[in-house]
This record gives sequence, C-alpha cells and structure tokens, in this order.
Amino acid sequence: MKILSIETSCDDTGTTIFEAKGGIQNASFKVLADNSNSQIKIHIPYGGVYPMLAKREHTKNLPILLKASLREAKLDKRNRKNKKNKPPVDAIAVTYGPGLEIALWAGITFAQDLAQKWDVPLIPVNHMEGHIVSIFGKNNIEKNERKFKISKLKTPILSLLVSGGHTQLVLSKKWMEYEIIGESVDDAVGEAFDKVARMIGLPYPGGPQISKLAEEARLQNKKRGIKLPRPMLHSKNFNFSFSGLKTAVLYLIREIAPNGKLTKKQKRDIALEFENAAIECLTYKTAKAIDKYKIKTLIVSGGVAANKHLKNEMLKVTGHAKGWAGKKIKLLFPTRELSTDNSLMIGIAGYLRFIKQKGKFGPVQSVKANGRLRLS
Repeated sequence: MKILSIETSCDDTGTTIFEAKGGIQNASFKVLADNSNSQIKIHIPYGGVYPMLAKREHTKNLPILLKASLREAKLDKRNRKNKKNKPPVDAIAVTYGPGLEIALWAGITFAQDLAQKWDVPLIPVNHMEGHIVSIFGKNNIEKNERKFKISKLKTPILSLLVSGGHTQLVLSKKWMEYEIIGESVDDAVGEAFDKVARMIGLPYPGGPQISKLAEEARLQNKKRGIKLPRPMLHSKNFNFSFSGLKTAVLYLIREIAPNGKLTKKQKRDIALEFENAAIECLTYKTAKAIDKYKIKTLIVSGGVAANKHLKNEMLKVTGHAKGWAGKKIKLLFPTRELSTDNSLMIGIAGYLRFIKQKGKFGPVQSVKANGRLRLS
C-alpha cells in the first residue's frame, strides 16, 4: 500500500510517500518521495520556536511539499492519466501529538482535507513512537538508500527518548507496547541544552553549539576547576531533572563573570562540564534500567541522539553490561538526518499502527491535536 505521511509537530514541515508491505515484525518500505522544510532561520531572532510563525510556515509549505512529493513519486495527475477515480495513496498518516498544538493543527487540518477528498483512511501517529521506529529508516538520497525494512528486535526493549521537548525512558516488554518508567520532572534535556547555550551567548539552536565547544575542550584534555551538580542521579526512580542543572550554570556565570562577559575559554569550560553532567544523568539512569529490566535492545532517539558524547557514553554502558543469554545488548541510534523531527519516521509508525489495528480507524473528524500526548 502507498502511504503519505505528514509531520508538523514543531518547526519542521515534512511530507513523505512510501510503498509499504508486510507485518509489524517484518515490514518493508520503499521511499517514493521525501521532502521537508526547516524553519530554523526564521526562529533564530526569537532564540527559539515562535508558535504563530511555525503555524504560518506549515500552512504555507504543506501544499508546496505535497505537490513536490506527488511529482517525485510520479503520482501527480500528469502520471495518473488512466487512474482518474483512484486516489494517489491508500492512506494518510499525520502527527497528532505531542508537540505545539497550533503547529499540530496545521498538519492535521491539511491531512483531514486530503483524506476526505481522496476518501482514504487517516492514521493519527504519536510523534514519540515515530522517534522509536526512526532507527529503521534510511534517508540518504545521495546513496539512493530508499529501501529499508523492520528488523525483529529482542525484547525487553528500552527506549531513551531525548529531544527539546521530551526526556523519557520507555520500556517495551512487547514490540509496539510502551510503559514510561522514567522522565524529566521539569525541563527536557534538549531544552536545557538550548537554554544554557543562550546563557553563554550561543545562537539558537544551542544544542549543537554546546556540543561543538564541549568537544573542543575535551580534545584539549586539561583539568578544569568547574563542577556542576548531577540532579537526581541517585534517586530511587528513573526520573530526571535538568532545571536545577540549568540554574547552577546561571549561578556559575554570575560567579566567574560578574559583568556577564565570558571569555572563549570560560564558554568552553562551561559547555564541557554541562554536557558531561547532562549526559552522565542520562547514561546512569539508563544503565540502572537496563540492569533492572534485563534489557536486550536499547534504542536512543530524538534530536539529542545526534550528540557525539552521548553516543560514546551509551556505547560504554552497553559494552560494560553483561547482557543476558550470553549476548551483548543491541544498541540502536537513528541516522543523524532522522534523529530530528521528520515525516519519514511518521510514515513508518503510521503503517505499523495501520497493520496492528487491522486498518480500523475512526472518522477523520475524530483526530484532534494533543500537545501533551503520551505513549501507552
């Protein structure tokens, strides 16, 4: 079947068209078209995503991206001369949460109009489930890697979801079934990266800027006098907290630079210690969960999954873990392109949900944006 997927949960607009077949354990995909538009440059002056602007850009870009995707997939009217009554796709998948509700509605409304016009099912997709299944996708157009398939993963599966809006540890005792066993009680780790970057004078998006400075400092391999806390590191649960860490950076800046002007060296030192502290919190709690639930597969996904230091530390965690049944724990990251928000992962999740629920979906009008949607 052919599926059109739409993503508008924050500031990236995306449309993807798939040809998909198979079941939830062995599905295979062929990407017919994949188009996206990033709004980063528009939001830079605001130091973060400005919701009304995000909605405006989604509304403007969705028709343009759809037209490009239909043309690329050879499903536009010009290439469907003998199929006047047949819709170009068999179903539409759209993100309905979590995210910025005003941005989500832009995608949902657009998808609803198309689903009614083409008389095809509309599949609501949880954005966080999309991040979990993003590990299967390949989106390297230059190498023409447009085909991929779902590989069967050994359970229990632990997913560490790390982004600007979420920090969660999700347990799956069965594939596509979820239990959130830990999450941030305040700021998400990606949000903390962006806010600390702003404090030390780095442009939005701040996460990659912090990591770049931290890596420069790490390569110098010098002892530094700065020490930041590791909030909730030894709590008796799997929750995280990054608000206190962010506040500690604020007090540190006031202490070492009363005039508010940090030197390049001070910025590097702060970036390094902040990144070390944040990643240590993530890896420590993940390691505890791996041990408690006898995890066989670890998935790390979301925007922060592209962080080089996080990858290295997670490799150490799974490398040191004994594993069960005499085998090592399988560690999976998405490609860098698919770690951020994208419609390709929404299409994968949408198809798997369609198969799991045997194509039974409610009326188009029942799909509503839910900014606080949770995995369950």
